[in-house]
Amino acid sequence: MNAADVNLYLVGFMGTGKTTIGRAVAQKLGFALLDSDHEIERQQGKTVADIFAQNGEPAFRVMEREFILNGHPAQRTVVACGGGLVVQPGMLAVLLGKGVVVCLHASIESILVRTARQRSRPLLNVEDPEQRVRTLYAQREPIYKQAGTVILTDARPLQDIASHVMRAWRRDAGDFARAKR
Repeated sequence: MNAADVNLYLVGFMGTGKTTIGRAVAQKLGFALLDSDHEIERQQGKTVADIFAQNGEPAFRVMEREFILNGHPAQRTVVACGGGLVVQPGMLAVLLGKGVVVCLHASIESILVRTARQRSRPLLNVEDPEQRVRTLYAQREPIYKQAGTVILTDARPLQDIASHVMRAWRRDAGDFARAKR
């Protein structure tokens, strides 16, 4: 495999900028951008919130796993992963076997501001969304910190973050491609 073709998987908590940064990086690399949540919505013909409501979170997690295993191109793709995807047992190893993983990170305060007005996030459709964010963040943070290069997105211009992600991808894509030969 050529290093220039290695997929990039952006992981991290909701509201850290995975889709936004993914779009900028994919454009610069000439890669396709796929958002796992959006692709699942397209395949299922309903929103993630509806999937959670009608089928439950475990069913959605199965759909996420299937998307990562079989639902996207093996090369030249930036995948913005749903916030809970990488915390599923075994999924980080699956991602690391498919390409470069970069974790976008933001402070709790930034995440609360970024997610406050969004009703499309089923995990925040609770009485106390702030407490829910704090609880999920505490549960997931140790896993995110094991997920490749961690890049902070707080109070940084989009292009700076995208450039940092691309530097991490270029460095790790070479190692990934050599390991796959």
